[in-house]
Amino acid sequence: MSRPIHTARLTRRLLLSEPAACFHLEFTAEGLDQLDFHPGQFVSFLAVDPLGKHQTRAYSIASAPRGNQFDVCVNRVEGGFFSNLLCDLEVGQGLEFHGPHGLFMLRAPLTDSIFIATGTGIAPMRGFVEYLFPDNGEEDRSQGRKIWLVYGTRYEDGPLLRGLFERIAASRPNFFYQKTLSRAQESWPGARGYVQEFVEQNRPPSMRGIARWNPRPVEGAVFNIHAYNFVG
Repeated sequence: MSRPIHTARLTRRLLLSEPAACFHLEFTAEGLDQLDFHPGQFVSFLAVDPLGKHQTRAYSIASAPRGNQFDVCVNRVEGGFFSNLLCDLEVGQGLEFHGPHGLFMLRAPLTDSIFIATGTGIAPMRGFVEYLFPDNGEEDRSQGRKIWLVYGTRYEDGPLLRGLFERIAASRPNFFYQKTLSRAQESWPGARGYVQEFVEQNRPPSMRGIARWNPRPVEGAVFNIHAYNFVG
């Protein structure tokens, strides 16, 4: 059965990190009143490369549902056809896509959870956080559950979307944002080490030994993303 193909029109392009050449791209799905997806899912973009070969690449959606719009985060990769195509896209230009796809989603009933990400693996986590803690006037969906977001990167200027998560953490008592650096300078006052090590050493004491670990990497889209859901 053929998949419906839509056109995504770029409406906004933001540089998130100059050293990492990482961009946040906002799209409108033309011809649709609503793009129905769950936070954590992905879309697959379609394009023809310079050799005439049809290419497909999957990218996690980096936003909560909002009408016919969706966002993605992408790093420029030297020699990478699709990453450079997306990074060079100008506002008003469009790309074909199909989706949403994927099973990396929040589970019901919602439990206290730790979201873990590195690099552009932050994309689906942004969707989760936006959905649970909306700042557009919609009702909070976190149900009072404690939600931790732990982001691992090498250097102090590495955390993507840092301002967004720090703002939400400052306004929501049950959302906690933690950065940990694997190559921190001596002046860095925060957490150090790899993200998985930090989580193992700093999980809330009441949750030790009762973790249900559900890693679900998105196919071809992001890397090193996991969700820890806690029972009790």
